[in-house]
Amino acid sequence: MGSPMVFDLLLIALAITLDPLPLMAFVLVVASVRGVRTGLAFIAGWMTCFVAVIALVLTVTGGKPPEPRSPPSTANLAIKVAIGVSLVVYGVHRHRRAGRHGPPGAVASPSKGRSSAFLTSRMDRGALWPAAGLAILLQPWGLVAAGAVTVVEADGSDPTTWLVLVAYCIIATATLLAAELYVVFKPASAQHRLRELRSWMQGHAEQAIVYGSVVVGLLLVGKSAYALAQ
Repeated sequence: MGSPMVFDLLLIALAITLDPLPLMAFVLVVASVRGVRTGLAFIAGWMTCFVAVIALVLTVTGGKPPEPRSPPSTANLAIKVAIGVSLVVYGVHRHRRAGRHGPPGAVASPSKGRSSAFLTSRMDRGALWPAAGLAILLQPWGLVAAGAVTVVEADGSDPTTWLVLVAYCIIATATLLAAELYVVFKPASAQHRLRELRSWMQGHAEQAIVYGSVVVGLLLVGKSAYALAQ
């Protein structure tokens, strides 16, 4: 995996871990019955998505990046451009919607909000599987797709590639892991501090989502379009 691809993948992981919606939901998860266990279930569901996507991509490519200027390479670059444009459009749409309606108290879509409420009610009773389901539901799938098309260029025969992929998964989960460890080692203060963080994030969630989507989208469009033009 070339150094430009490493940079792209780690930047995408950073955008994922800074997405406020999963962390806001995670705060509610660890505040439920058996909070530490439900938090681990959430993280397990979250990580499983990344591992499954990476495994699927490497299975399709055979762990071999496409040859430069080959039809598969051109198709992958075109998909990158499409995903990048979609992320930019999504970010601009959210920015305009926030400008028209003001910063909303809940930033999830209505359908996703209903599903989240159902799973959260189950977690309040101590069930573990809804926490994993909520993690899957709240995946920033546009960014995950951006990571997937970047993994297409991974060389499975290079040991460094596997270190980068592990780093990608860990960085993309870093905020959740930090919150879980905080609850484990500082249970007395963690609940209060995390709820304060959630309240603060509610007022800044839109900006984080917009900036993350637009920056990653422009990166994908710019680099991929340049490569196609060569």
